[in-house]
Amino acid sequence: MDDQERVFTNRAEAGRQLAARLASMTLDRPAVYALPRGGVPVAVEISRALEAPLDLVMVRKIGAPSNPEVALGAVVEGAVPQTVLNEDVRRISGADEAYIERARTRELAEMERRRALYLGDRERLDPTGRTAVLVDDGLATGATMKAAIAAIRRQGAARIVAAIPVAPEDTLVEIAALADDVVCLIPSRAFRGVGGFFADFHQLTDEETIGLLRQA
Repeated sequence: MDDQERVFTNRAEAGRQLAARLASMTLDRPAVYALPRGGVPVAVEISRALEAPLDLVMVRKIGAPSNPEVALGAVVEGAVPQTVLNEDVRRISGADEAYIERARTRELAEMERRRALYLGDRERLDPTGRTAVLVDDGLATGATMKAAIAAIRRQGAARIVAAIPVAPEDTLVEIAALADDVVCLIPSRAFRGVGGFFADFHQLTDEETIGLLRQA
């Protein structure tokens, strides 16, 4: 079937399909990390199926100056926050260090707000020595996933598995160079945006995200 014809009902269904793939793998002490908000309903299904603990890896896109929808890079939380930049976009957009630092500071503050809102004072799940399964609802440029992989690797994960429902084939090549394993249900040659592969791809609210995390 052409990938243009393949559509998930919603994020939860994509999560169940990914969970089936992951369950067939040998994963030592798996821990599931969702990239919020879209990755949460996918990760909840995986966490449930693998009987693995669930946490968030807070990561935010840094948009290009002239077009915020274009990923200049991404920043991810941590004792030492990680920033990953797309040098091609940086060169074309003309973003300077001052712009990047302002955006980085703003996004780090937003990540702190969201972690407190979603998880309260719950301690972070330590990935040291574990298989970290990083989950999102799909990738385009992969900037946020790249930053998340760098952060979890630095925190001591023994193995990193990137699990996503759909992504362009060229992005998957880049992710495969950083993660130990990549599980993708639809490696797309005709990518039309992540939302084009879901019948229901509504923007999750904070309330929905909190509710899903409480279920997990």
